Amino acid sequence: MILSLWSIIALTFFNSCEDKVYIFEKKYELSNQAWTYADSLKFSVEIADTSAIYNLYLDLEHQTNYKKQNLYTRIHTKFPQGQRLKEQLSLELADKTGKWNGNCSGEWCVLRIPLQTEAFFNQAGSYQFTIEQFMRDNSIKGIKSVALAIEDTKKRR
Repeated sequence: MILSLWSIIALTFFNSCEDKVYIFEKKYELSNQAWTYADSLKFSVEIADTSAIYNLYLDLEHQTNYKKQNLYTRIHTKFPQGQRLKEQLSLELADKTGKWNGNCSGEWCVLRIPLQTEAFFNQAGSYQFTIEQFMRDNSIKGIKSVALAIEDTKKRR
């Protein structure tokens, strides 16, 4: 009887949790935990459903002794029909008091940054996102990995 009750509770709990569906996830591990100008991170994504609503996230893993509060990046987007868009983005790794954003454990922090929520793609086809560090120094030490994730919100426009 107890085993059955625990099984029912576990099934109810797991069925009530909404699973996130990612149509794309790719992670780059950076050599020597440093991000240089030469490290342009390229992500190619095939989009078929132009009615779907997505959330785009950038995941960044950095050391707790990273010397700055933020990290400037430049994101290049190439659309299926060839149009290009370039945008500068400051990634806020810590708040104004110096407390790290994200989840920190030991000497590493992992931060999920929403790039765009409730987004949609107007064109079906191949999208290319290129992310580069855009700081004053060529080599930014203390950056271990950068990842892009695109979540299908299961909503439609």
